[in-house]
Amino acid sequence: MKRTYFNILCSLLFIIAWSLLPDFTISLLDYVGIYSVVVLGLVVMTGIAGMTSFGQAAFVGIGAYSTGWICTSAPIIEMLEGTGLVSLLPWAGLLLGLIIAGVLAWFLGLLTLNLSSFYLPLCTIAWGLSFFYLFGTLEFLGGHTGMTGIPALSLGHFKLDTSRTFGIVIWLALFFFIWILNNLINSREGRAIQALKTNRLMAESMGIHTTAYRAKVFLLAALMASTSGWLYTHFQRFINPTPFNLSASIEYIFMAVIGGVGYLWGAVLGAGIFTFTKNYLQDMPTHIFGNNVSTEAIIFGILMLIILQYYANGLWPRFARLFNFVSPINNEFPFDKYPASHLSVRQIPASDTTLLKANKVTKRFGGLVANQSISLHLKAGEIHALIGPNGAGKSTFFNILSGVDVSTEGHVEFLGENMFARPARDYAQRGLGRTFQHVRLLKNQPVIENVALGAHLRGRCGWFASMFRLDRKEESALRIEALKQIRRCGLDGSENLPASSLSLGKQRIIEIARALAGQPVALLLDEPAAGLRHLEKKALADLLLQLKSEGLGILIIEHDMEFVMHLADRITVIDFGNVIAEGAPAEIQVNPRVLDAYLGVSDETMASKT
Repeated sequence: MKRTYFNILCSLLFIIAWSLLPDFTISLLDYVGIYSVVVLGLVVMTGIAGMTSFGQAAFVGIGAYSTGWICTSAPIIEMLEGTGLVSLLPWAGLLLGLIIAGVLAWFLGLLTLNLSSFYLPLCTIAWGLSFFYLFGTLEFLGGHTGMTGIPALSLGHFKLDTSRTFGIVIWLALFFFIWILNNLINSREGRAIQALKTNRLMAESMGIHTTAYRAKVFLLAALMASTSGWLYTHFQRFINPTPFNLSASIEYIFMAVIGGVGYLWGAVLGAGIFTFTKNYLQDMPTHIFGNNVSTEAIIFGILMLIILQYYANGLWPRFARLFNFVSPINNEFPFDKYPASHLSVRQIPASDTTLLKANKVTKRFGGLVANQSISLHLKAGEIHALIGPNGAGKSTFFNILSGVDVSTEGHVEFLGENMFARPARDYAQRGLGRTFQHVRLLKNQPVIENVALGAHLRGRCGWFASMFRLDRKEESALRIEALKQIRRCGLDGSENLPASSLSLGKQRIIEIARALAGQPVALLLDEPAAGLRHLEKKALADLLLQLKSEGLGILIIEHDMEFVMHLADRITVIDFGNVIAEGAPAEIQVNPRVLDAYLGVSDETMASKT
């Protein structure tokens, strides 16, 4: 079933149900909608961007208490009384909650988002608990007793004071968030967000400021949680600190896991299953377990174990298969509807221009010297090979040349500029493209999405434009560029296949196509021929020679000597972190030190022994 038909069907069923279901069921659906808004933020932050937070309930509380305070503050009400503006206080509360949550999220994000492993979740637990106790301590917020007398939301003279009327606002807000998040994910910015989860190093090499993107995702999730708190407050019209404790944050994560932490509609499914199950369990007779045992905790614990064991991706993928769409990303782009805009074009330097230059680069890891005073230069319009035995220090030197690592001594110049301690994204912005020894792709995404990620810096549309589909012409141009590079690299017909479904050799070609989509002036290839068959190697060699003729400078690490000797203009050989030879392929093939390094003994050494 197409998504459009599915959405129409769901809308019709929802309208019919809303008019026929009893008030109590409508109230439960309202809670599902409120919780889903928070869980949607978690889907983007945890499932797509790879950050786990146990503090989302705190941001829900900020939104709730902001509107609760401003709507019940006697001085504010007295000041506005008679002006007709009192009815607008709930909207002012929404704005206040968003501002406070945004400022706090940005500040906390800058402090904690660089943490990895379990340290980030621990930090979110710490400040989540802090906010919970703060809500209960501040007397002007009602303390642990709570705040009452919060007015219902009104639109003109129409009050939304019932679960059936206010529920329309809740679900309209939910559908709005699903729409803008779906637009965001299926965009240039969405590809950058997806790269944060497992490929931050690769994302930086594509020019993506990963720390800034993580902070923006964290901010987005906090603003959505604050909006959920605002909806909760004007639905309940009473608040106390209890719904904003650590247990609530864990429940939100549980909802995301149930539905599918990587799927937008999974947030709604998970919130629905959790809410209705919890309501049912509350009415379950306690004689089965006894009065002193928490039935809910036991059942939910068992449910979590079952889901993690048998439905690691959540229940939404299984549910979606019934309607023949499972992917959280819609890869069908209407090129005919959105004519492509112009992408930025980089000027290729003149032939023989020095693009990349290493000046006596040394890299130490404690007492181990991986690279010892290595100098190397790459010119426009040449193919330069870097070879050496395993463990010679090639990959370490490659990482220094591309900004992934920092040299202990010496420095790298790119286009005449000293790049010492510059991040990899700065190299990418100046025109450096690279591949990796161990393939780094968005493996569950189609080939075209992976290649389009390489053109990230050639686009300009930001989050707002992506959310409201103002980026369609640019997105069309990025995808057309991706298709061009896919076909150029001999991957025709695979653009809509998941990258993980292709062989390792073809995945390496995807990385080359991705690098070319950024229109680099220098291309660093780490073992590009590994895993390729003979004809595929020949096609790759033809491609590299064509790129060379267009003025690109290409630096290759490769173990296939036949491939290198027939392709490279110059070869640099390193062994034990030192340069032992440099010159044309014919010179390298007869160099005694190279033969010693590769074979353990050279002809000259054998002659001297005899």
